[in-house]
Amino acid sequence: MTVLDEAPGEPTDARGRVAELHEIRAQAVAGPSEKATKAQHAKGKLTARERIELLLDPDSFREVEQLRRHRATGFGLEAKKPYTDGVITGWGTVEGRTVFVYAHDFRIFGGALGEAHATKIHKIMDMAIAAGAPLVSLNDGAGARIQEGVSALAGYGGIFQRNTKASGVIPQISVMLGPCAGGAAYSPALTDFVFMVRETSQMFITGPDVVKAVTGEEITQNGLGGADVHAETSGVCHFAYDDEETCIAEVRYLLTLLPQNNRENPPRAEASDPVDRRSDVLLDLVPADGNRPYDMTKVIEEIVDDGDYLEVHERWARNIICALGRMDGQVVGIVANQPQVLAGVLDIEASEKAARFVQMCDAFNIPIVTLLDVPGFLPGVDQEHGGIIRHGAKLLYAYCNATVPRISLILRKAYGGAYIVMDSQSIGADLTYAWPTNEIAVMGAEGAANVIFRRQIAEAEDPEAMRTRMVKEYKSELMHPYYAAERGLVDDVIDPAETREVLIKSLAMLQTKHADLPSRKHGNPPQ
Repeated sequence: MTVLDEAPGEPTDARGRVAELHEIRAQAVAGPSEKATKAQHAKGKLTARERIELLLDPDSFREVEQLRRHRATGFGLEAKKPYTDGVITGWGTVEGRTVFVYAHDFRIFGGALGEAHATKIHKIMDMAIAAGAPLVSLNDGAGARIQEGVSALAGYGGIFQRNTKASGVIPQISVMLGPCAGGAAYSPALTDFVFMVRETSQMFITGPDVVKAVTGEEITQNGLGGADVHAETSGVCHFAYDDEETCIAEVRYLLTLLPQNNRENPPRAEASDPVDRRSDVLLDLVPADGNRPYDMTKVIEEIVDDGDYLEVHERWARNIICALGRMDGQVVGIVANQPQVLAGVLDIEASEKAARFVQMCDAFNIPIVTLLDVPGFLPGVDQEHGGIIRHGAKLLYAYCNATVPRISLILRKAYGGAYIVMDSQSIGADLTYAWPTNEIAVMGAEGAANVIFRRQIAEAEDPEAMRTRMVKEYKSELMHPYYAAERGLVDDVIDPAETREVLIKSLAMLQTKHADLPSRKHGNPPQ
């Protein structure tokens, strides 16, 4: 047969070729079989295309390399060459803004990564970086494709390299919707946010079988690396939900709070909540007695637009709150001590949680509002031996390195090194405010009096009466609400009911802030 000859049954004109194209595309979209789709649904999981439909605006998805097939041979691979090679890549929009996405198709090779599969992911990551748009990965894969050997492992290396290149340049969101084991778990760990679904998604480096073989411990997949474990214990997961629909809806919401890239500001929204709305409830919400706890989330609800905010890492290191919300339509990052948990002290996990959040806000031009009510760092042998010094320094470094607008507000206690670390004026906060209930000091009055007046207390006829008198004297001299303001360490003492208005007007003034860091390749933050 010559080059000009047509094989029997092949189309001979353009219409025939187009019909053939549509048939091939329909095959690619349908996936391997109806049986495979039913098996996916039986596990309580959606297919890759169903997930993309939930994530993106209707009819906005444009697929890339839909007809890609692997070139591997051996172990029966040459007889099985499905279109897409187990990963769907492309772009679409969320609320009208471009978002790139890749989704593992568990129905094909269990979503395992091979050479062609990896190349598709590399391409869409490169496109996202070049276009300056967020990248969302919908993960549901069984790791490296064993039949392709080291080529599959090299594919992961290319993903990790691009995750790192994109870090701080475009938002990267990993949505865990199935298993993620071994080296594959490092890609989500390199991204800005990790979402998980309970019961159906797991992440671990070594699975339960390996753990049992090495240590003798028996544990289930969810017990080892399920959503609740990573949301509450390890801190690997930022958000955990009961079902895929809710999870993906929250991904869409998060994207509306983030800029497209590091050269843009987050999208502003129309605000119906008045700027000058008074919050008289704050006068009663926060007790003047520093030993009485309260819920800091109630304070946040009062100052953000319509009481609406998204808490990040809600269930991990709960003694500190990290949240994204809006004030007069402008996105802000909020870092706040939580007096309801461990009295709001800083410890290892709280320091790490807040430090990463501050870095994320700074990378994506999100102003930071810090709400202080911190009695200090958590004392204890475990904390000291666990490296509270270097972990606490991560938060200090993150704040000192941040060039976005930074406003701190001292509600009540602000003691010792923890006060300095929580974006005090001395480390570069643009504006520092305080409520009349504030107590800024090296330590609490009781502890200070015991140190300063140790001899007088010991020699007194009534040591307890002397201690009470010295505590009162220390408070009146060094811990009254205006001590810091008189020395210029606080810009103003404000009426709590006016907090929202003061913060919004301050953020508006700082909107054009410009600050340059010293010329350097990069810093060397504490680890």
